[in-house]
Amino acid sequence: MPQAIGASAAGPDGKMAGTLGTCGCLSFYPTKNLGAIGDAGAFLTNEDKLAETARLLRVHGSGHTYHHSRIGGNFRIDALQAAILTIKLKYLDAWNERRRERAARYTQLLEDAGLVPEHVRPPREVNAVHVYHQYVIRAQRRDELTEHLRARKIGCGVYYPVPLHLQECFAQAGGKPGDFPEAETAAAEVLALPIYPELTDGQQDAVVAAIAGFYRR
Repeated sequence: MPQAIGASAAGPDGKMAGTLGTCGCLSFYPTKNLGAIGDAGAFLTNEDKLAETARLLRVHGSGHTYHHSRIGGNFRIDALQAAILTIKLKYLDAWNERRRERAARYTQLLEDAGLVPEHVRPPREVNAVHVYHQYVIRAQRRDELTEHLRARKIGCGVYYPVPLHLQECFAQAGGKPGDFPEAETAAAEVLALPIYPELTDGQQDAVVAAIAGFYRR
């Protein structure tokens, strides 16, 4: 959810991302849909007590100078990041709508090229309004396709190549290949294609043409 700002459940009364539980978190890392020029983020909650705790933790557990009721840290967003985000926020809805339009066009191009579902599977919105921080397909022979695209100067990325149960940091949990086959299959197939509000028709055409060329060799 940190990168889903603007996304919501389907329907006029659909809840926005960040409001579905007791609290939520947003990332304003520069590559996000709403990005600062450095590290920044936000904590969201309607719970007054939890909000007050968060306010204390972000300033070393201090409610006022030199008096600390909790052990916290320096988790404040600096003024420059806040100013930039305030300006960019007014454009967020339009940028997200443009991303949705670009995503819909990608899907149509992939289908028109005859790539779906034999070679690739595009993302589908299920009871939700997506903001497409990434446009992620499931691709057969993903790693070979990745090399093919990068050789043609087409940016693409894998988010994420190793499922959690196979990460070294969780080795003590005893996870092994085959424990979570759906996660492992997804990790072997997912590939993010270039997407951003300014992406042009011509650039999308080139991406899909390169994918089609790979599978028709």
